Amino acid sequence: MPPDAEQRLHLRMPPNGVLRAEDAHAHWGVSLSPARPRVLEASVEDALADVARCFALDQAVAVWESAVRSGAISLEALQQVPWRSAAARRCRDHTRADTDSSLETVFHVRLSAWGVRLRFQVQLAGHPVDFLIGTHLVVQVDGWSFHSSSADRTRDLAHDAQLRLRGYTVLRYSYAQVIYDWEHVERTLAAAISQGLHLAPARERSP
Repeated sequence: MPPDAEQRLHLRMPPNGVLRAEDAHAHWGVSLSPARPRVLEASVEDALADVARCFALDQAVAVWESAVRSGAISLEALQQVPWRSAAARRCRDHTRADTDSSLETVFHVRLSAWGVRLRFQVQLAGHPVDFLIGTHLVVQVDGWSFHSSSADRTRDLAHDAQLRLRGYTVLRYSYAQVIYDWEHVERTLAAAISQGLHLAPARERSP
């Protein structure tokens, strides 16, 4: 579930269903998958359709991509579903298979409307970077799993140094900054792009 999501039970209900649980959130509608009378869990497709309508786009896509990464559904199968709502179709259009974490998902969905060239997991200086904006602005988003130890920090700093020696600008953000202080992240990124830091240095550009 997305961070800070209301911790209520979500129930898929048939159109004429009656909700008796006061602390549950009901999703009434016709299922995408065939009815299974002896199965209490909704299908992955129906759950994703409800997620699309229940959460903001970035949070919803994070759940969709988590379903792909976990193997609950393939990206190809997801793209073949005749999604009924505009919200679900937006999630389908944003969902990718090459992000490594929900934090990266949130970042790329929020940047997708900026109209800048944004690439994922590009190999630079011997290691992949999370995002490359334009040709020379590297953005690393540090989730807890791979950036929490002293060894992780040392590795990250060494890679950052190699990138800077090669003329890249490196911006690194923590989980807390992306999730809880997006205004600061957005303002810094906008300033970097305004200054042309996403472009090759003048000496490297063609005359």
